[in-house]
Amino acid sequence: MSGTLAARRCKPCEGGTPPLTPAEAGALLAQISGEWALTGSAHAIERRFAFRDFYRTMSFVNALAHIANIEDHHPDLEIGYNYCRVKFTTHAVKGLSENDFVCAAKVDLIPLG
Repeated sequence: MSGTLAARRCKPCEGGTPPLTPAEAGALLAQISGEWALTGSAHAIERRFAFRDFYRTMSFVNALAHIANIEDHHPDLEIGYNYCRVKFTTHAVKGLSENDFVCAAKVDLIPLG
């Protein structure tokens, strides 16, 4: 399912654009991996990735950074020896935009091996 979102490109967001409603966010959430979750306030989506070792964690982070730079949409990351927590939100709209789900779908395509 995430292939459709992953094929899209992020669009510039400007202040004054309303964030997605919880219902809109839920509909887009259904189109990506079931491991992504809305935060309690529905202002962000997040997912925790687990890895065997630091090398694999950092390889994933570097691939994610490449996607973020291409899309010009950057997540908040929490990184440890064998995990990475990824959180997407659109600061310009103070909540979620389609860009967050586009990037999440692209991140889902990164090989985790």
